[in-house]
Amino acid sequence: MMNNKILIIEDDSDINDLLSEILLREGYEVTKAYSGSEGKLWINSNDYDLILLDLMLPGVTGESLIEEIRKVKVMPIIVISAKIGKEDKINVLRLGADDFIAKPFDIEEVIARVEAQLRRYTKFSTNINTNDNITYKNLYLNRESHEVYVKNQLVNLTLREYSILELLLTNPKKVFTRTNIFESVWKSEFLGDDNTVNVHVSNLRSKLNSFDKDTEYIQTVWGIGFKLKE
Repeated sequence: MMNNKILIIEDDSDINDLLSEILLREGYEVTKAYSGSEGKLWINSNDYDLILLDLMLPGVTGESLIEEIRKVKVMPIIVISAKIGKEDKINVLRLGADDFIAKPFDIEEVIARVEAQLRRYTKFSTNINTNDNITYKNLYLNRESHEVYVKNQLVNLTLREYSILELLLTNPKKVFTRTNIFESVWKSEFLGDDNTVNVHVSNLRSKLNSFDKDTEYIQTVWGIGFKLKE
């Protein structure tokens, strides 16, 4: 089993190093960023299981970063900050943070909060499984027979539509660009024609919707691409 990956975004190098040392000792895989801009780059290029985030950061503030992360990702965010006013705490929780730890912090408390958030996140993630059968909301996909059922009714999908759906279901936390989808499904280089992917995703959505009008399965992430709808 792979270790959980944690990103620390903290501009104070002593605190960043301390948090990193604690988490490495607990067996986590750690990446360190020292500004909001650097943190944003790591988030856009990698998947993490949890983020530890300071608020007063150079480049991009912690608050802005929470807003941007929540547009595309669902992993837990724990804020660790010296801004301990009630309004500050409420604000970051409303923006999408999962927990708040005040500085100066207790090492054991940090470990306990990290473990608690990862337990909750792991429980959420197990809603998706990656064996031959994938069940999500009212949808059932059989990877062996390549059949998809919604509310126990067979959905007639083309091979491309099935492949797009399977890609999203097996990577529930990931936002796919149109390039990602085209190269994964068509197995060839993407030449910049967004319409090809858009039409297939639109057709797939329509077919799923015809069997389940009240449930959304695919989310458009404006300016980026598509992801599985939470």
